[in-house]
Amino acid sequence: MLSNTVIKTSPIIRRFALLVMPGFLALSTTLISCTSPNGNTNSATEPKADPAATKTIALKTKVLRMGYQSSGDLVRVRGVLEKRLEPLGVKVEWAQFAQGPQLMEAMNVGKIDVGSVGETPPIFAQAAGARIVYLAGRRITATSGKGSAIVVPKGSPIKSLVQIKGQKVVFQKGSASHYFIIKALEEVGLKYSDIQVLSMPNVEARGAFIQGTIPVWVTGDPHLALVEKLHGARVLRDATNIGTPGGYYVGTREFAKENPELLRIILEEIDKNGQWAETNRQEVAKLIAPVLKIDLPIQEIISGRANYRLKGITPELMKAQQSVADLFYNEKILPKKIDVQEALLTSKEYAAITPPTLISEK
Repeated sequence: MLSNTVIKTSPIIRRFALLVMPGFLALSTTLISCTSPNGNTNSATEPKADPAATKTIALKTKVLRMGYQSSGDLVRVRGVLEKRLEPLGVKVEWAQFAQGPQLMEAMNVGKIDVGSVGETPPIFAQAAGARIVYLAGRRITATSGKGSAIVVPKGSPIKSLVQIKGQKVVFQKGSASHYFIIKALEEVGLKYSDIQVLSMPNVEARGAFIQGTIPVWVTGDPHLALVEKLHGARVLRDATNIGTPGGYYVGTREFAKENPELLRIILEEIDKNGQWAETNRQEVAKLIAPVLKIDLPIQEIISGRANYRLKGITPELMKAQQSVADLFYNEKILPKKIDVQEALLTSKEYAAITPPTLISEK
């Protein structure tokens, strides 16, 4: 049984600070022996384990608290973590958040252990003092960016991106949309200061956009596909070739250090799920559509342009992530310069948590 708890948190960016006392919950220490002679801990679509394989894993928690966003999570829907972790005596609890900034705030105050966000939320969380670490990245593919866009209503007089100068532009500050709009403005010779910024989560902004009270909206799927197909929203620019390092799975530093073997299993199962998803996109759509209450044809568009595979944390990836952090600092959006290296584990620790399938990006 999945625990689907919705945790409401105050917007991180309006205060530009997380709650400073993490309140990390102590985890019970348990030594669990796992024997998997028939491969029952793997998902049904994966090869069975060696019948002679017997492995003892030291785990320091009986509960894994995963955060996900309102756009949905295929890992949760398919229950792949539950299938793998239940034989180890680990229960999976899920908590839903409007977007990445809210998820990061909850992580900082000790409500979740691991979650998936875009490239921007970890930067703002780190700047606000959160003890987080990057666990794995998301692979960039030919479809990357197609599910995010800068849009205007069907009848808008705005025909090109350069025409948004002076306009009210709505997006969630501290989210991936924040980085996207800055880079898109640069392309057409505009500055961040050339637009009127209004921060609003996608779940709140969609209704206002449909009603015509938002002239320009920076959003992503499933909201993007819905307003495109049902309300005729026009795309000024999608996020393809925007130069992003991509999204990440992140976790609390304490959880990562205390549970390396568990994290390796988690990342392995998430990537296996992603491998299945990228070769079974129609099945993905059939699973997600009823969860998000979206018509199947629209969900097929969303699933068709989504990315699901993971990649390991590398110096090159973190160099790209540092450039994102520097951009926010140079634009005077961050009050201080941050070093993303401070949100990393050691190379030995990454070797312990990173499955072989994540080492190189295809």
